[in-house]
Amino acid sequence: MVFKKMLSAFGVGGPSVDTVLTNPNTRPGLTLDGQVNLVGGDAEAAIEQVVIGLVTRVEVEGHDAEYSGTLEFHRMAVSGPLQLAPKQQLSIPFQLPIPWETPITDVYGQRLHGMTMGLRTELAIARAVDKSDLDQVAVHPLPVHERILEAFQRLGFRFKHADLERGHIRGVQQTLPFYQEIEFFAAPQYASTIREVELTFVTSQRGVEVILECDKRGGFLSAGHDAFGRYQVAHTDVDRVDWAQVVDGWLRETTSRYGSLRSQYGPSHGHGPGRGHGMGGMVAGAALGVAGGMIAGEMIEDAFEGDFGGDFGGDFGGDE
Repeated sequence: MVFKKMLSAFGVGGPSVDTVLTNPNTRPGLTLDGQVNLVGGDAEAAIEQVVIGLVTRVEVEGHDAEYSGTLEFHRMAVSGPLQLAPKQQLSIPFQLPIPWETPITDVYGQRLHGMTMGLRTELAIARAVDKSDLDQVAVHPLPVHERILEAFQRLGFRFKHADLERGHIRGVQQTLPFYQEIEFFAAPQYASTIREVELTFVTSQRGVEVILECDKRGGFLSAGHDAFGRYQVAHTDVDRVDWAQVVDGWLRETTSRYGSLRSQYGPSHGHGPGRGHGMGGMVAGAALGVAGGMIAGEMIEDAFEGDFGGDFGGDFGGDE
């Protein structure tokens, strides 16, 4: 009996957890529905709490270091304390609200190269090792996101990469501790002026704040630099405008008023093409560690590699 208790403390013969999603596809502002299935172990177990949380891969840049980690950014308890009898089966349904700022992972049915997203389930067991489960989640764009992404394609931009950067964009109201950058190679008609463009959506219930970072080419007597633009879009505008014309106007305005934007956002301190001299100048309080600004406050290193088998491939609108 003592030996069984000891094994149970190390998770041997203890309860198991398996989360089943009704549909792993969702969008910002909607919900993720499913149920947590518990099966009792060899002995009665005191469950302290069952919690689900969204996790994703985030890049962290400091003055002299850069690394990535898997960050839990939104969580919800689906059950409080309960007793689970030996071999007892218990299903707990849930509806997890998806934050409006949740990054997009899939477009046109394909995973954006560089993006990961999962739902992590924690089973906290009294006096024993916690159990966990991780399920892949796909976050699709809202209609206004789709129109803007389609406009970039119509204008000839080719998708390059997407990632999440830890920090906050100065002057932009954010609820999450990171922002998404969707990177494009410049379309031919812009190639003489722009090398690449980074697109960021900061979404709310009312609409979307669109942030553009254009990596401008240098001239005969001038060095290259990055130019920024910020634009507000309402969800109700989705079918009211020609989005290719709107995006073209944004790009031309952004690249023509570099001086005033640079003054507004302050000096830059980034590094590297497409990022250097770039979004660093707009980011206020980018984190150097894992404390401060994180919801749930933890990095789950290598969680995705262990449960999903590595990076997800796929892209849209061009080659890497």
